[in-house]
Amino acid sequence: MKNKKGWRVILFLAIALSLIAGTAYSQRRRGQSNAMPRYDTATEVSLKGTVSKVETHAGRMGWNGTHLVVEFGGETLTVHVGPSHYLAQQGFSFAAGEQIEVTASRVKFEGSDVLIARKIKQGDRVLTLRNSEGIPAWSKSRWRY
Repeated sequence: MKNKKGWRVILFLAIALSLIAGTAYSQRRRGQSNAMPRYDTATEVSLKGTVSKVETHAGRMGWNGTHLVVEFGGETLTVHVGPSHYLAQQGFSFAAGEQIEVTASRVKFEGSDVLIARKIKQGDRVLTLRNSEGIPAWSKSRWRY
């Protein structure tokens, strides 16, 4: 009889832990903590500006993301470009002082306006990062991060 009781306790604990973990994961996915900004086609803009800084940020999934700090006229905005490895695969890099044209979604992230790039024109070259729906070119899913 003792053995059956032990298995019941273990089974109960396993079920409880899986429910807690599932709830925590779904809350993070919905953006309640540490969420990535989502591409919004309704807020798409095209702006020309000068890169003032190139930054690399550690991503959630173990990859690094490239961000550009760009001056657009009198406004300075951070442009979320995409995974650094994807830019390298496409043969693109950025440097301070470069003139670029960005097609992006302007969204709020951590209390500030940021741009999530869909397309960046650098001279006569174009880096396409997302399709017209905002789905990343490097993604195999339909998430709009």
